[in-house]
Amino acid sequence: MTSHPAALPAGYRFRQLTADDRRALLDLDTWAFPDPHGVDEFDDLALPVSWERTVGVETAPGGPLAALRASYPFSRFPVPGAELPVAGLTWVGVHPQHRRRGLLTAMIDDHLAHCRERGEPVSALFAAEAAIYGRFGYGKAADDLRLSIPRGAALRDVPGADAHTVRLEHADRERHGELVARLHRAPGQVRERADAPASGVNRPGWATRETEELWASYWSDPKSFRSAGRESLRIAVVERDGEPRGYATFRRTLGWEVTGPRGTVHTGDVVALDAAAARALWGVLVDLDLMSATEPFLVPTDDPVTGLLVDPRAAGARVADNVWVRLVDVPAALAGRRYQADVDVVLGVTDARLPDNAGTWRLRADAFGPAACERTDAAPDLELDVREVGAAYLGGTSLAALAGAGLVVERTPGALAAAAAAFGWPVAPACGWVF
Repeated sequence: MTSHPAALPAGYRFRQLTADDRRALLDLDTWAFPDPHGVDEFDDLALPVSWERTVGVETAPGGPLAALRASYPFSRFPVPGAELPVAGLTWVGVHPQHRRRGLLTAMIDDHLAHCRERGEPVSALFAAEAAIYGRFGYGKAADDLRLSIPRGAALRDVPGADAHTVRLEHADRERHGELVARLHRAPGQVRERADAPASGVNRPGWATRETEELWASYWSDPKSFRSAGRESLRIAVVERDGEPRGYATFRRTLGWEVTGPRGTVHTGDVVALDAAAARALWGVLVDLDLMSATEPFLVPTDDPVTGLLVDPRAAGARVADNVWVRLVDVPAALAGRRYQADVDVVLGVTDARLPDNAGTWRLRADAFGPAACERTDAAPDLELDVREVGAAYLGGTSLAALAGAGLVVERTPGALAAAAAAFGWPVAPACGWVF
């Protein structure tokens, strides 16, 4: 398969970074993303990067970094009904002195070429600026909710919730590491056992941390994370008969006004295995003393809390973009997921960056069964760019909605409705942490 060459402008070169480049990486990152903390204040920060997947751009051998990019290896990234190897593009930054010279374009081309070499048919990311990555073929594939739930918000009753208990503790890897790793994987789980075939209704996009570096970073709690008065990391564990059924990580901030305390609970992960556990967990999170609001981070649009709230308006829900997806190998990616309805459609795909993706592809699948995608000479039923295929890939963006914006063109009557139904998924896609 071919791709654009990763051509840097004259005077620049790629360099594989190592742990010896830690300070240079952090310095460039604070230039690309202004931070109130100096590099020396990150000495106790565990970096999440996999160095073998971290590449810098320098102006001369041994010179300062002009740009960098990295990726996380997600070997079991949840896609609808299945799991695929996915490259999580991350730590993309360009020093402001070197902007507008083509460095980002070269880094993306280099990243996509490496994805193909490693057999990763999909790349995913969180976009710092939403307008940037569309031109490289990434489509907005998931949304999340940002909420501010008032203290003591009324929640609907769920049978069995009162059979659960919730314990609040300082978060500690030795004590909670195995519990968190096991429960966090549950929403994206599609296997009943390790050797079972992929099946079931999972949450697409729900990436788990698969490397020691990512887990070390997750449990790292440096002082730089406690800006704006936030406390050290805490955890709430919900149990039934002594068995963990969910957890939430959180930090509180305490504020005071003339009318009384105005603290805020800032949650990280919030995971529950069933509705009763979710009700018990949220019941504690929204009613902690001295707090006036609970602000969960990256809540899926269909998270249980959205149905539990008696007055959802009071939470001031705001929708934000979550995971963006780029198909690197169109036939492998489309054959690698499941579909919620029978589908037999010919897609005419354009891809300006990866020409091997362009052309007509026949996608066939039975509902929730294995899929096949092969090149064909048949006329396309639908025409769309790879960006729109990525947007629809996790089942959270409707092909019909994209057609309404003129981004998908129906050539065969009825094909759009059938494909839109098949590409959807019963559970909204989302990732609960920014990678």
